[in-house]
Amino acid sequence: MIFIAVKFTVRPEYSDTWLTLVDDFTRATRAEPGNLFYEWSRSVDDPNGFVLLEAFADAEAGAAHVASDHFRAGMETMAGAIARTPEIINVEVPGQGWSAMAELSPASDG
Repeated sequence: MIFIAVKFTVRPEYSDTWLTLVDDFTRATRAEPGNLFYEWSRSVDDPNGFVLLEAFADAEAGAAHVASDHFRAGMETMAGAIARTPEIINVEVPGQGWSAMAELSPASDG
């Protein structure tokens, strides 16, 4: 699995509309056959900060994503709204998605 984490800092005037701005790109990416997940989160420390966690089944799926028309359109849309170049971690890890955390589970009632 290819796991990617990207930190975005958007211009303040786009912080409240960022998720709407990237919605078409998000939907298209989630619909790709090799996409395992594509999840946005907003920073609790920086109102202009967003983190994207995404994964693809393999390198081929990741390459298809980057070669897609919606990727090019998404990059163009985002370029006009970001305040600086995003930071990225891109690694290959074993597995095909999330695993259960061994150290924590819900407390039983009663």
